[in-house]
Amino acid sequence: MHTLVAIVGRPNVGKSALFNRMIKRGARAQKTAAITESTPGITRDRNYGQAEWEDKVFSVVDTGGFYAEGLPHESAEIAEQVREQAMLAIDEADVIVHLLDGKEGLTPSDEELSAVLRKSGKRILWVINKIDTPSKEDRIAEFYRIGADEVIPVSAITGYNFDEFMEKLIAALPPEGAAPPVGQEIMELPKVAVVGRPNVGKSTLINTLLGKKRLVVSSIPGTTRDAIDSICTYYGKRYLFIDTAGIRKKAQSYSVEGFSVLRALKSIERSDIAIIVIDAAQGIVEQDQRVAGIVHEYGKSALFLLNKWDLMQDPDRDYKRLTQELRNKIWFMEYVPVLTTSGLEKKRTGKIFPLIDEILAERAKRISTGELNKFLAQVLSSKPFPAYRGKELKFYYMTQVGTAPPTFTVFVNYHAAIKGQHLRFLEKALREQYSFKGTPIRIYVKSR
Repeated sequence: MHTLVAIVGRPNVGKSALFNRMIKRGARAQKTAAITESTPGITRDRNYGQAEWEDKVFSVVDTGGFYAEGLPHESAEIAEQVREQAMLAIDEADVIVHLLDGKEGLTPSDEELSAVLRKSGKRILWVINKIDTPSKEDRIAEFYRIGADEVIPVSAITGYNFDEFMEKLIAALPPEGAAPPVGQEIMELPKVAVVGRPNVGKSTLINTLLGKKRLVVSSIPGTTRDAIDSICTYYGKRYLFIDTAGIRKKAQSYSVEGFSVLRALKSIERSDIAIIVIDAAQGIVEQDQRVAGIVHEYGKSALFLLNKWDLMQDPDRDYKRLTQELRNKIWFMEYVPVLTTSGLEKKRTGKIFPLIDEILAERAKRISTGELNKFLAQVLSSKPFPAYRGKELKFYYMTQVGTAPPTFTVFVNYHAAIKGQHLRFLEKALREQYSFKGTPIRIYVKSR
């Protein structure tokens, strides 16, 4: 079992900054990091990363802020779920880093959390952040009141005393801390990005599929700001699900939204297939078109999920209406299948995994050059292309040059003669013959 270190503490003590510094160290450290922001409580979900120090590799989880009396700037619902997330991380962790604020000093919330941590029976490091010079280390004396045998001063921003902190952390790790990195284990798993505009039910869907509360769920749009990875097992097969921040329009005054969109784009980029979640009750809107366009542009396979189907009054009529609306507004992805579901009521969610498997198989499909050339000859005999500047347009041969997505090259005598409508004709013929369900096709033309 891979060793897990959880960073906990009240909001805005620097947990995300410390998390980022930890996972950036070492060649195998992950490239993505948690959002940091001066607004208290910005990290709401658990965010996992991988750290390496002195040849020891371990996982780190950055948790949402803990506030005993609730987050003052948000709803009680969000505050309670953030607290629950921190408790889940504590349960999972082998070692806990309780991060405290050396600038603000000890607070009642710190003392309450420290009492909870001691009851967990886990190994705890008491770390005082925002101590960036030796002259400020006298601030740490009051923190011994929480019952710690040792407190460690550090500055997550400047790196002051970071090496000493990491050495003490490594000494606290159990022997299995040197286990193979998680990144190697999950590298071959199918990667599924769950994307869509805010508040369409992405986190609820993943929580349903996982069978446990993994992500903060709320009716407040934009609750998920970071992308969170979760491993899901379905009949013995594992999938890596990426829950992404809702993609909004670019014009946002709140700086966090910009980071969230960037994270969502990166999540799409590293996925194999994107589940595009759409709020069935609201229909197909402009932002749904934008999300689909990003997925298509990145060459990712896809599945349209019409969520919140439990709210539909006439399912048969609404399905016909919405699928037609989908084909009209997102016409460039007519190859993508549509599934209706309710993440909240867990309706038809079991159909998602077989469909993912089917689409991923299509994404990896390879057609031999010999078979493709028979196909090409048959297509051209049924509908020959017009001459180019009075000269015959010749197709010499066609070959598949790649998968994920399936990519083809056609060799002709006049490259300039091939227009967009010709490529769309070939794509339609390829799909009629070989399906490629749920996955885009790339066709390139070269002169021989």
